[in-house]
Amino acid sequence: MARPRDRLEGRVAGFPEAPGVYLMKDARGRVLYIGKAKCLRDRVRSYFREDASRPAKTRRLMGLVREVEYLETGSEVEALLLESRLIKDVQPRYNERLRDAKSYPTIAIERGTDYPAVLVLRGTERQDLDYFGPFAEAGALRRAVQALQRVFRFRTCELDIRAEDRRWRHFRPCLLASIGQCTAPCNLRITREDYGADVEAFRSFLTGDHAATVAALRAEMERASRELRFERAAVLRDQVAALGSLARMASGDFAEAPHFLGDPADGVRALGGLLGLEGPARLVEGLDVAHLQGEEAVASLVVFVDGLPFKDGYRRFRLREAPGGDDYAAVREVVRRRARRVAAGEEPVADVLLVDGGPGQLSAAARALGAAAAEARPRVLLSLAKRQELVYREGQDGPYRLPRHDAALRLLQYVRDEAHRFAGHYHRLLRGRRHLGGRASGTRRPARRGPA
Repeated sequence: MARPRDRLEGRVAGFPEAPGVYLMKDARGRVLYIGKAKCLRDRVRSYFREDASRPAKTRRLMGLVREVEYLETGSEVEALLLESRLIKDVQPRYNERLRDAKSYPTIAIERGTDYPAVLVLRGTERQDLDYFGPFAEAGALRRAVQALQRVFRFRTCELDIRAEDRRWRHFRPCLLASIGQCTAPCNLRITREDYGADVEAFRSFLTGDHAATVAALRAEMERASRELRFERAAVLRDQVAALGSLARMASGDFAEAPHFLGDPADGVRALGGLLGLEGPARLVEGLDVAHLQGEEAVASLVVFVDGLPFKDGYRRFRLREAPGGDDYAAVREVVRRRARRVAAGEEPVADVLLVDGGPGQLSAAARALGAAAAEARPRVLLSLAKRQELVYREGQDGPYRLPRHDAALRLLQYVRDEAHRFAGHYHRLLRGRRHLGGRASGTRRPARRGPA
């Protein structure tokens, strides 16, 4: 009589050689694990091979599996998205990632109200809001909005304020009005027209046209001065000065919150067209290296699906082989390690792999891919150089020189900046651990005490 494992292997041998998602179940039909594959048959059959290096967790899983089902998809990207949705819905015991059902945060501005509020929200379900983003990090986004609120002084509460309702004159504003961070429309201290102008200036800033925003504010300031509205002119003067200070910031909240303003679908379509792909560039990966004078060298790889950050696919690498400070060797190491996972069917093939840097970093990545299996190579390999923002492509003479507002360039900048942020965060984390460890050396940790 055939063993259950043998029967299961026989079933898996009949799986299609196509991308999809597989679900491993126990004897009671409970889903234990959900995974994705570019080839369902090869990926699932690999679980039945004896491998001494296999993690203990995987061995425990296979000891419980009594059934495997699959859902075929039209592409690896669709498998990636379907895997994410199923894991969030089913919450399998052996899936440690992809359980966060939250969507990415956005900036939302109310429509059709006398005094539109500016909100930071997850999801885009409400129809009475205009959305900007999405953004990768909620904490960094909130800090950025707080900084911008000091400039444009919009409200962030959800009060239903109506300009014609004079009872609002008796409403007590919150602390934000006292510290000059809100113009207190809840107390009707600002006209609907002036408040609307501030919010429109904020909208203009969000769309990336910073120079035009400053020019418009200066023009309005001069007009207010000519009309002897000196209090309004002073507010506009302060906004112009504050925007100038923000523009000069070399780091901080805005550097920590990369984003794509506009419709990300425009970016993936534009990038696919630029690169001559058959369709949009749906799966884009970004790679960056971080170190301080060669110490605590790390790398990051971020994943974007349909123009949005897919944080469940993010990876961090602590470099094992590359000597400290050698960026080219670091790029080669990370690309090799990534290619091995792709060749094993553990990760999908990217439409675009973007390396932060110029021709040198691009050449290093290309050398690493030269030794990789053909099926492990991304469809297009690019690098994006800072300052001039030139896009270099493997095998192409000369860079792409794209207009500043080009949707394809904005998407690549979004990916590059997020890879830079993610690598920098990991690097700072490791440095902090090392320094804390150094301070603790030779000292004795005080005993923990319970509540008094």
